[in-house]
Amino acid sequence: MLDILAGTGAIDLIERTSSSMRVQQVVQLSLAPAFLLAGIGAVMNVMTNRLIWVANKIERILEAGEEGDMEAMRAELPALEQRRIYAQRAVMFSTASALAISVVIMLLFFSAFVEAALGTLVAITWVICMGLLVAGLGSFLMETRTAARRNRERMRERRVSANQI
Repeated sequence: MLDILAGTGAIDLIERTSSSMRVQQVVQLSLAPAFLLAGIGAVMNVMTNRLIWVANKIERILEAGEEGDMEAMRAELPALEQRRIYAQRAVMFSTASALAISVVIMLLFFSAFVEAALGTLVAITWVICMGLLVAGLGSFLMETRTAARRNRERMRERRVSANQI
C-alpha cells in the first residue's frame, strides 16, 4: 500500500501538509479574503432585501384592480423596473465576486501544499473578484440613485399639484 501511495506522490503531499506551521500560515493568509467574503455577504443581504421589495411592489401594482389611482401607480412601473434590473445585476455580480473570493481562498490552500506555482492564478482570480465586486457595487449605486431620483420627481409632482389647488 505504501508503494502505491509513494508512486502517486501521496506520501509527499502528506509530508508537506503535516506541518502545522504551514497550515497556520495559509489560514492567516486566507483571513483577509474570508473577511471580504463576509462583507460581501452582508452587502448582498441589503441588495437582496431591496430587490425583493422592488419585485413585490411591481407585483402589487400589476395585480391592483381598478381601485385607487391606477394612473399614478402605473407611472411608478418604469422606475421600479429599472431599479429591479440594477438590483438584480448587483446581486448577480456580488454573488460572482463571492464565488471568485472563495476560489482565491481555495487556491491559497492548494498553493501551500502543491509544488505548482499558483501565485499568478491567485492574483488573476483576485483581480476578477475585485472587478465583479466593483460592478456589483456600481449596480447597487445605480439602483439607489434611481430610487432617490424617483422620490425627488414624486415630491416635485406633489408640490406642483398642491400649488394648482
